[in-house]
Amino acid sequence: MVNWRKSRHSASGGGCVEVGLGFDAVGIRDTKDRDGGTLSVSPAQWSAFLGAVKAGALDR
Repeated sequence: MVNWRKSRHSASGGGCVEVGLGFDAVGIRDTKDRDGGTLSVSPAQWSAFLGAVKAGALDR
């Protein structure tokens, strides 16, 4: 079982995603459409993504 969580920075009416940390994969899904599908990435890919976000590499 995956424990899904939504960012505490998510707005009540905005476009939010949930993240589910599993043993071999990290799942990402739309909070408003939980049955609409899940994107799965490896823990290494998720870590690289978070690193890029924290470093500002994805800022506009």
